[in-house]
Amino acid sequence: MSRPSLEVADIFRGHGPAWRRANAGHVSLSQLKVMSAIENCRTAALGGHVARCEDCAHSQISYNSCRNRHCPKCQGAAAKNWLAAREADLLPVPYYHVVFTLPAAIADIAYQNKAVVYGLLFKASAETMLTIAADPKHLGARIGITSVLHTWGSAMTHHPHVHMIVPGGGISPPGGGISLDGERWVACRPGFFLPVRVLSRLFRRLFLEKLIVAHKASHLKFFGDHAVLADPQAFAAYLAPLRRSEWVVYAKRPFGGPQAVLAYLSRYTHRVAIANSRLIAVDGHSVTFRWKDYRAEGRDRRKVMTLATAEFIRRFLIHVLPQGFHRIRHYGLLASGTRADNIARARELLAVAIPDGQPTAAAAGQTKPSCPCCGGRMVLIEVFERGATPRYRPTAPTIVIRVDTS
Repeated sequence: MSRPSLEVADIFRGHGPAWRRANAGHVSLSQLKVMSAIENCRTAALGGHVARCEDCAHSQISYNSCRNRHCPKCQGAAAKNWLAAREADLLPVPYYHVVFTLPAAIADIAYQNKAVVYGLLFKASAETMLTIAADPKHLGARIGITSVLHTWGSAMTHHPHVHMIVPGGGISPPGGGISLDGERWVACRPGFFLPVRVLSRLFRRLFLEKLIVAHKASHLKFFGDHAVLADPQAFAAYLAPLRRSEWVVYAKRPFGGPQAVLAYLSRYTHRVAIANSRLIAVDGHSVTFRWKDYRAEGRDRRKVMTLATAEFIRRFLIHVLPQGFHRIRHYGLLASGTRADNIARARELLAVAIPDGQPTAAAAGQTKPSCPCCGGRMVLIEVFERGATPRYRPTAPTIVIRVDTS
């Protein structure tokens, strides 16, 4: 894939030093580390290696990537590896996409308490799904959930929400089925998983309950205009309107099949606030990029936005996650400790074969790069350390003309 003409790294390299000086004392260590990683990604600062073609002797330098989870350039390989591991977990059933979104008033609190509030978003949304699915009035089964946190809207504003990918069914508890141990696979109704209105009401109650507990335990910190919320009465008054408002829970129609699920997941699991492909232009004062206005319909949804460069950098960095915070989590049947056994049991109940351990389609696609000149095998001839200059220099691409003599 060719390199985009403009990257977030270019913006950080050109404007990052001045931005850091102007905002000294207001930038977290995590944000500074992300900026540094993105600026140095795939440059000599991180070292790299030189490879040479066995056939035509073409050589090229490849610099190491930063592997930071917030870097737009480093997510492609990470997504492929993650999807290859998840492909074996897919079941031959419809899959549903469910989104839980925090109201703007809660998002304001989350900005100052990322680890706590984002954690509550994961817990409350998963508990909501598991509770409603287990209710015999709805599905009456244990389900599996893969949940992915996004903290941004298309314009990079703070918009915390989780995307869930859920198999359309689950395993019934013992005593409710026809298998020897009382378990069976319970499929949801065609085209319908769980009622979103019921999900929304329970999610609202569970989240607010957990948020109040966190406040009483002094796990929340408030600054600036929200400093008054440290007072319990002020906090209760702030939350009062949210108990009556509608909380957005959105369920999309089922996917076309397991492979469609993988393709969809690849667009969500390792996404960052903005992809390099959305950038249009940058000058000394502003950045222009493409975005989607989801309030509009059809072609009117795709728009172009120009932000002051300082504001663009600020918006990008507000989505830096706390160190060690997991943005992809699994619940229910897909919880890490019991996932393998639960997937095997689900396959048994569905009467489908267990994968034979052969390389998956996603893994098979991860081949080593070939020579851009002749397609030959590239062989490693040198590894150089951070900040070092390689002894070998890259050769210019050779144009190979093949003549058919038959």
